[in-house]
Amino acid sequence: MSEKLEFRFDTQLLIEGHDLDEDKINDYIRENIKGDCLLAVGDEDLIKIHYHTNEPWQVLEYAASLGDIYDVVVENMQRQEDGLQG
Repeated sequence: MSEKLEFRFDTQLLIEGHDLDEDKINDYIRENIKGDCLLAVGDEDLIKIHYHTNEPWQVLEYAASLGDIYDVVVENMQRQEDGLQG
């Protein structure tokens, strides 16, 4: 077994909506959901989020409150690190 990762879920998704603000989304996630390696990029109609966290459901819940979410991928990086299916 390998070293334990601090944040084990690689959480990725797209949010489609109106008047989305990548700066506000970045700030909210950083301030309210523990994790690292945050990317929230896009424009007012489409934002891509990528975040390493132990609470991926919090990211999904927040993103769903902003618009339509899709292309959701949550991978367990700890399992991958340990040589297992993620």
